[in-house]
Amino acid sequence: MSCKAQGSPLTNRQIKLVVVDLDGTLINSRGQISSADKTVIAAAKSGGIAIALSTGRVVDACRQYIADLSLDGAHIFFDGALIYNPTQNTTIALQPIDPGLLAAAVRFARANSIYLELYALDRYFVEEINWADAIHREFFGLRSTHVNFDEIIGRELIIKCELMIHNQDEELKARLFLDHFTGSLRGSVARTPAYPNVKFINVVNPAVSKGTALVKLAAYLNLDLDQVMAIGDGINDLSLLGTAGLAVAMGNASDELKACADFVTSSVDLSGVALAISRFVLSRDGET
Repeated sequence: MSCKAQGSPLTNRQIKLVVVDLDGTLINSRGQISSADKTVIAAAKSGGIAIALSTGRVVDACRQYIADLSLDGAHIFFDGALIYNPTQNTTIALQPIDPGLLAAAVRFARANSIYLELYALDRYFVEEINWADAIHREFFGLRSTHVNFDEIIGRELIIKCELMIHNQDEELKARLFLDHFTGSLRGSVARTPAYPNVKFINVVNPAVSKGTALVKLAAYLNLDLDQVMAIGDGINDLSLLGTAGLAVAMGNASDELKACADFVTSSVDLSGVALAISRFVLSRDGET
């Protein structure tokens, strides 16, 4: 599901779970979560509302934010490939990339001089160091492990590949890769306001999406999807918003995502998450 039916009422909802994208939704152009967002999330938690992150990021790149927000439940990582509770070290669902398909992806990347990153649960691997290494280290707090990919395929459980784009040549190579593996792997574009000229292409198992992960997470929590509000800004949030009972797009989201939303909140730099939760969760009737 990529876009929900429109026209659902916005009032009198009993939201029990708020699922929030991270980059461009909670994390603003300064690389921070606003004090307003933190305050409102804390108020929602105090009222018994579950808060879950839904992100293309790996677990370790989210731990500080999870701690800062005092979140103790399960979250969606790797664009939906992993549902995991880092506080309890509990895996609810995991869909890695098939090793045979991963080997084919590595061969294709090498043959076409495409920079590729491979992500396991607790670390990521590269065959060469390039400009992306500094972004991962300085912004996400991740350090690469330099290896020959042949040494880890079939030995490490790889959950996600990633392509990094910041120029036209890399854009063309990423398109070549995604076109070649259409139907075999699913790619989606993610961005962060802190690096507006960089695209992060998450490549995962074709059965994976944030939407399918939300279905599993809601079932795990014994909640109906109508009891879920989802907030996002990116194209990779389409399935998430299309699955949730109440879909909220950020003011900085694309027109495509806004068209699929029940409500468009303010931008990430204006604490759009706080506005949406205040309106639809903390307010009794969902009205301002």
